[in-house]
Amino acid sequence: MSDLVFASACQLAQMIRDRQVSAVEVLDAYLAQIAKHNSKLNAICTLDENNARSAAKQADEALLRGENWGALHGVPITVKDLFETAGLRTTAGSISLKDYLPQHDATVVKRLCSAGAILLGKTNVGDLAGGYQGLNDVFPRVNNPWNLSYTPGGTSSGGAAAIAAGLSPLDLCSDFGGSIRQPAHFCGIYGFKPTDRRVPTTGHIPEVPGAPHCMRQMLTVGGLARSIEDLSLCLQLIAGADIAQPDISPVPLDQPSDRLLQTRQIAWSDEWSFYPVAGEIKSVIQSVATKLTEAGVTLKKWVPNFDFLAAWQTYYKLAAYNLIYAQSLAASDIRKQLSFLFRDVFASLVISLVSVYLSP
Repeated sequence: MSDLVFASACQLAQMIRDRQVSAVEVLDAYLAQIAKHNSKLNAICTLDENNARSAAKQADEALLRGENWGALHGVPITVKDLFETAGLRTTAGSISLKDYLPQHDATVVKRLCSAGAILLGKTNVGDLAGGYQGLNDVFPRVNNPWNLSYTPGGTSSGGAAAIAAGLSPLDLCSDFGGSIRQPAHFCGIYGFKPTDRRVPTTGHIPEVPGAPHCMRQMLTVGGLARSIEDLSLCLQLIAGADIAQPDISPVPLDQPSDRLLQTRQIAWSDEWSFYPVAGEIKSVIQSVATKLTEAGVTLKKWVPNFDFLAAWQTYYKLAAYNLIYAQSLAASDIRKQLSFLFRDVFASLVISLVSVYLSP
């Protein structure tokens, strides 16, 4: 069972296609892992066991008829509880949406399911996509599987914890200001934030239901997984134009270059002005640099001259512009969002002042 729940999504798909294991057996392995660990992690907030069992059985029957649903045929996946899922509650971690049952799937959910994926459940989030610790008033706090007293990061908190603990092989998630990147780092897994406007956000909260479409920059949809191969496949399946979002251009994904590694030049750094880097992280980066050098790559150590104060100011201008109409108008949600923004702005102000004080 442990071999199955820690296999990659691509490996599971191949095993199911080759009849080495059935979709039902894979699903049962994940359900057993969830039953064993999720009560301590609170990673999966809504489990869709009955529909998942039905879909897994249908996936096996389809293979017997010679039918292949796609690249993820019979593979269970989880979805961040910010994406609308038809008939399955989507709360965004907000009391005002605790009973919200969407009528349609978000575009990216539909695309993964069209490729044969089986929706296993929804993963827990920070309140209305805010905060960095997986806290909301609908579900219990998400805990880091490596240490239950630690945070898994956020806002893709449950997704990162679920992937790290073997509760899911692939989690569909989103990133506005670090929501994929931070929890991937905190939980020791892979995360990918695609280029802006590569992947549709139709059916993502925020915007809250009924709000105008105003998230025009910064919000991206990507994945969390235990392998780079899974993230690459996920992007191929979810990227592309969407009739509901004319600002998502129909540009094909670039093919990886076949240029030899030895012909490349790479700038690298294990430090950053005014921001200390943990010794373990520096050690890993230095190890990678050594291996690349041994492989014949030309490396140059470089610490960019970066204006953090200007970056923070630009970030909050864009964030305010994008979020002004996207959030819930419920009084409790407004208080939470204002509180979060105040803490974030105050922290960034302190960091900026320290940077200015310490600069030569």
